[in-house]
Amino acid sequence: MKKKILVVAGARPNFIKIAPLLQELKIYNSEFEPILVHTGQHYDFQMSQIFFQELDIPSPDINLEVGSGSQALQTAKIMEAFEPVVMAHRPWLVIVVGDVNSTLACALVAAKLNVLIAHVEAGLRSFDRSMPEEINRVVTDCLSDYLFVSEESGVRNLEHEGLGDDKIFFVGNIMIDTLMTNMPAIDRSGILTNLGLRKQAYSLVTLHRPGNVDSKQAMEQIANILETIASRIPVIYPIHPRTRNLLKDHNLEERFESVEGLKMIEPLGYLEFLKLVKESLFVLTDSGGIQEETTVLKIPCLTMRENTERPVTIAQGTNCLMGLDQTKILRRCNEILSREPKMSTIPKYWDGKTAQRIVQILRTADSENHPSFQEIFQNISPP
Repeated sequence: MKKKILVVAGARPNFIKIAPLLQELKIYNSEFEPILVHTGQHYDFQMSQIFFQELDIPSPDINLEVGSGSQALQTAKIMEAFEPVVMAHRPWLVIVVGDVNSTLACALVAAKLNVLIAHVEAGLRSFDRSMPEEINRVVTDCLSDYLFVSEESGVRNLEHEGLGDDKIFFVGNIMIDTLMTNMPAIDRSGILTNLGLRKQAYSLVTLHRPGNVDSKQAMEQIANILETIASRIPVIYPIHPRTRNLLKDHNLEERFESVEGLKMIEPLGYLEFLKLVKESLFVLTDSGGIQEETTVLKIPCLTMRENTERPVTIAQGTNCLMGLDQTKILRRCNEILSREPKMSTIPKYWDGKTAQRIVQILRTADSENHPSFQEIFQNISPP
């Protein structure tokens, strides 16, 4: 009998993570029946539908269509909509990914209905409880039965929190599966030509976290930083719809649009955006996933946050924490412009085979002759 699995996605980063997982589960269609649930946390074309098209994700089997709202309201709406789905389908497992409200809400529902939970990208910690994502991560991990970890710090964090070793699986970074699979299509993108850009002759910025964009004072600091950088090198800013609305609320839209050398554009699909990342001289961001993608692509990353839940991107990758310290940011920009790169290596298991590892573990979940974790990996990992 097939094992029914509800695979949950709600926001832009989730779509990138579920694509390789769904493709791998499809290979074992005699064993698994995956059902894709889109919560509708991100719902417009640029934030949702284009990712399904570009990453060849099948249309959702179920769309909860919850839309936007405050942290509490959105989480509650997802729980209310997801509970009857779980009760109707009675799945063997619910898979949640990342750290958005959909992740937490669906894990809570599954736990209360005694359904097994797998969390892909478990164990990441910023140790900053002012970030909603940190609350989502901690609670989801506490509830989960399978903790699929992307970097070694995650294993240490989970062990420190007292979660059993039998639940923790260091499988690697599933976002890198998507990156490697789509590299030929990324390389074919014509976005540089469309924007009149040359390779290694522009910088890229993405900012969306409340700590940066909800405060008028913070956005004024960011405007000053971008103005100085744009005087040295063009800056491309694909702006999140919520951030653009906040610029209007702060009466700062004209201030940003008047910065010479700063080009604000609409959000991009996965392929065009990764092409911009890959060919940029450096990236300024407050995103988590971009810290990982720049590490693999070996593009300098200046993270405009005081902390990161992905410390391997600093220890091994190209990432540097900057906060909103203008002096620190400009010093690092000058180093990059002087062609003084930070040496980097690609972290363990960031090799495009994470989905394979996850599915092989799930395949052996009920086996009486359950092979060891190392045995599972022998036929997947490179020597």
